[in-house]
Amino acid sequence: MARCSSGFHCQNFAKEPTTSLPKTRPFPMLLKAFSSKGSSTSTSAKLNSSLMPSLLGGGSVIKKKEINVLSPDIAAPIFAPEFLDAFDDEYDGVIINPENLPSSANAFVSALRASLSNWKLKGKKGVWLKILSKQADLVPIAIQEGFSYHHAEPGYVMLTYWIPVEPCMLPGSPSHQIGVGGFVMNDKREVLVVKEKCPRSCSGMWKIPTGYINKSEDLFSGAVREVKEETGVDTIFLEMVAFRHVHLVAFEKSDLLFVCMLKPLSFEITIYEKEIQAAKVIKICSLLLSVSFIVYLLPSSIANPVYFLSPDHQWMPLEEFVKQPFYLEDDMSRKVIDICIKAYDDRFNGFIAHELASKLDGKLSCLYHNDY
Repeated sequence: MARCSSGFHCQNFAKEPTTSLPKTRPFPMLLKAFSSKGSSTSTSAKLNSSLMPSLLGGGSVIKKKEINVLSPDIAAPIFAPEFLDAFDDEYDGVIINPENLPSSANAFVSALRASLSNWKLKGKKGVWLKILSKQADLVPIAIQEGFSYHHAEPGYVMLTYWIPVEPCMLPGSPSHQIGVGGFVMNDKREVLVVKEKCPRSCSGMWKIPTGYINKSEDLFSGAVREVKEETGVDTIFLEMVAFRHVHLVAFEKSDLLFVCMLKPLSFEITIYEKEIQAAKVIKICSLLLSVSFIVYLLPSSIANPVYFLSPDHQWMPLEEFVKQPFYLEDDMSRKVIDICIKAYDDRFNGFIAHELASKLDGKLSCLYHNDY
C-alpha cells in the first residue's frame, strides 16, 4: 500500500496489458460506420463506455480496482457509553436514580464503570447508590466495584462510593436510637405507670410508658402516642423535663431518651397485651422511675391490637416500692422523678416545643427550650 503526499492511504491502480492504437484518430471512420447503422439498437453497435477514455485519449486501457481511503484525522465510529441515570446533590456528589438501574448484570457493571469514570473527570466526590429489594442481585456487583454499605431499610440497601483520593467525608450511617418516656400525673398526684413484658432487668417493675419514636415523628407526638398505645389514656404534651444519653447499646448504637411531662385527658386504663403486662395509677409518694435504659418494644403498627382492662389498681407504699432490686442503686431514677415532681409543682421549667421555620431546609420544625 502506498502513502500519498496528502496523507491518505490508497491502493495502486493495476494496469491491464496495453494495446497500441494508430496515432491518427479514427473518429471519421467510426462516425461513418455508426451513421450507416442508423437507429439500430444492436449490441455490437453500442460503444462501450469503458473504452471511451482510451479512444478519446489515445492511451492505454486502465481497469480500476477497489480503493480504500482512511484519513488519519478522522476517527472510526465509536458508540457513546451508557451512563447511569443520576443527579447532583448539594455537596458535589451524585445520587443515582434506583428506578432506572439496568436490569442485567453486564449492562449494570458497564454503565457503572463508565459513570464513575465520567464523574471522576467532572470532579465529583461522593456517590449514593440505592438498590431496591427487587434489584438485590446488583449489590455484590457494586461491592466488587468499590462501593461500601451505608445503611439498610425495609425495601432497599444504601451503598456509597468516595471518588477523591483522600479521606471519605460522607456522613456515617445513623448512629442513634431515640426513645421517649411519658410522665403522666393527675390532680390527685397519682402517676400512670406500666409493667412491661420485657426480658431484661426491668421485667416485673413499674415504670412510666416508654418506647422509640417513629420515622418523621416529633418527640412530643411520640410520647403522647406511646402512652396511648400502652395504657389507652389520652394526653397532651406539656414540656420536656430531661433527657438521657448513653452509648453502645442495641446494635452498638448510641441511645437518647427524652422524658416528657404529659397532662391526662382521660383516665380509664386499657393496655396492649402484646407489650404491657399491667398498668395502673400509683401515688406519687410511692413511685421511683426507671429510665436508665430504653426497653425494647414490639412494633406499634401490628394490625388489630388487643386491649383489655387492667386487673391491677392498687396503691403502692413507698417503702415497698424502693425495696425492688432494680431501684436500690438507681440514682438516675430518683433524680428524674424529683425533676418531674418539681416541674409539676412549677418549681422547674422544662423545654416547651416551639414550631419555627428554618432556611436550612425550608421546613417547620420544633425547637425545644424553656421560656425566659
